[in-house]
Amino acid sequence: MQPATAPVSEARYDRIAIITGADSGIGKATAVLLAEQGFDVGFTYHSDRLGAEQTAREIAAHGRRAAVRRHDLTDPAIASAAVDELADELGGVGVLVNNAGTGSSRPVLEMTFQEWRSVLSVDLDGPFLCSQRAALRMVRRGAGGRIINVTSVHEEYPRVGSGPYCAAKGGLRLFSRVLALELSAHGITVNTVAPGEIATPMTGQHNEPPRPDTRPGYPLARPGDAREVASAIAFLASPAASYITGASLFVDGALGLMGPQAAGALTSPDWREG
Repeated sequence: MQPATAPVSEARYDRIAIITGADSGIGKATAVLLAEQGFDVGFTYHSDRLGAEQTAREIAAHGRRAAVRRHDLTDPAIASAAVDELADELGGVGVLVNNAGTGSSRPVLEMTFQEWRSVLSVDLDGPFLCSQRAALRMVRRGAGGRIINVTSVHEEYPRVGSGPYCAAKGGLRLFSRVLALELSAHGITVNTVAPGEIATPMTGQHNEPPRPDTRPGYPLARPGDAREVASAIAFLASPAASYITGASLFVDGALGLMGPQAAGALTSPDWREG
């Protein structure tokens, strides 16, 4: 009797990835890892031109093509056109990673509507429009595809001072699930990756290696590394994840189990003693 084997869905989607916000941090780590795995990579950046040039060099070092565009997702209707431009330059799009994001640190009662809208434009409107552009191309191509939206533990857990950020990330989670249902007939999967605290410029840690035992309130007691998040994204972009859609993959070192707001306030590991 032959042993049973798991069904494997043949990947026919283009080996071309488009990533927003890949001049540093999670986006850069993802771009380089996908290039290492055989993808040509188009990516965007907002203001760090030197960082974008470095990402492009590292993609090229793996023998893959890199295409770069600057965009500003505070005007997402215009900025999302970069998806089509990059796809045209590289010859398609099989994987879209909506990674670009911004945050806030002001209480709701002190926030202007303009600040609220600015965060939602980048963190929610931008992924909507970029996903729409990429998905239309994937549907026309008829070979399936992957859309991966980088959210945060705050797609589920609140944080004081981060009203628009949490609203956008929570909205992106449900938007991704709706899109997963709507695109399933076309062989396109849609998932979110929800990082905890990652050592990146966005968290004030300019690509510093995460130091062990620096976060006493966190189960793994350290921030994450951008490459750890990139590995999760690359998995969801791979044929191995062909039966995963509408899911949220938390890459947070179990921070969510503690409650991110409270865990960050703990100054000793005494909670481990029960």
